[in-house]
Amino acid sequence: MVDLSVKLKALRQQAGLTQKQLGERIGTTKATISYYELSERTPSPEMLIKLAGVFHVSTDYLLGVGTAGRTLDVSGLSEENVQLMQHLVDALRVAEN
Repeated sequence: MVDLSVKLKALRQQAGLTQKQLGERIGTTKATISYYELSERTPSPEMLIKLAGVFHVSTDYLLGVGTAGRTLDVSGLSEENVQLMQHLVDALRVAEN
């Protein structure tokens, strides 16, 4: 199982963010991000939520609870448009298999 520190570092690098930039986005320091990535500290629940928001993943994904990774923020969309997005995702899954 991949732990939080490995996932966090990989997500940060994929996003092209430095530790300092990530820290600024979630209201903490470069040192704190480094501690998280080195497994020397564990993020609080509030920080986990902020990290999940930055990377558009679930907190469960960060914690290794589920296999689902990325999430899609549909806030502000009508229910009709949310359903359209779900149909599009379903169609893309079928097309890839």
